[in-house]
Amino acid sequence: MSAFAHSIELVQAVAAAADEVKAHDTVAIDVSEPLGITDAFVITAGSSDRQVIAIADEIEKKLAVEYSTKPRSREGNAEGMWILLDYGDIVVHVMHDDARAFYDIERLWRDCPQIDTGITN
Repeated sequence: MSAFAHSIELVQAVAAAADEVKAHDTVAIDVSEPLGITDAFVITAGSSDRQVIAIADEIEKKLAVEYSTKPRSREGNAEGMWILLDYGDIVVHVMHDDARAFYDIERLWRDCPQIDTGITN
C-alpha cells in the first residue's frame, strides 16, 4: 500500500507553501504502510522561531484556500521550535533547525519511501 493520490497532492501543496516562505530541507515520507492512520509525513525547517511560525501559517493558508481544508489540530505554536499540523491524511512537521537536528525524525522513518515534493531544496 502507498500514499493515496490526494495525499500526494496535499504533500506537494505543503512543500510549495513552505518553499514560498523560504523553508528548507523539505522532505515527504510515505508512512502509510507502517502506520495506517496517515499516509505521509512532511518535514520542513526554518532557521528561527518566527520563520517556523510563518511557515506553518503559510501552509495552513494555502491548504485552506486551495483545498478548503484546515488542520484537525495544531501543536507547538507557542514555542516555535516544532509545529505539528495534523490534516488526517498527512501530518506536517515544521521544525526549527536545532530541533530537527536533535530529534532527527527522518532517521526513524528511513525505511519508508520518500514522496516527490515537486520542489528542489
